[in-house]
Amino acid sequence: MANRESFLIRVDSDLLEAVRFAARDEMRSVNRQIEFLLRRALRDASWSGGQPGEKRVRSEKPPGKHSEPGSTRTGPTKKDPQKEHSVEL
Repeated sequence: MANRESFLIRVDSDLLEAVRFAARDEMRSVNRQIEFLLRRALRDASWSGGQPGEKRVRSEKPPGKHSEPGSTRTGPTKKDPQKEHSVEL
């Protein structure tokens, strides 16, 4: 089993409630949900892997369909039902 450490974290109450909601929705504990979200965020930002002290190299993201020069559109324009419980970070 992997070496696990515990630590204290202070978060905004609205953010914690959103994590609790997501954890219940995905049938995880709050702790597992936070760990899941951290791992996914690190993976998506190309921070996972490597050794301590090793220089981080971000991978290039493939261009999206709105990647023409000067375009500022980055996401869907339809209302996202998941955003009903979103928290501004």
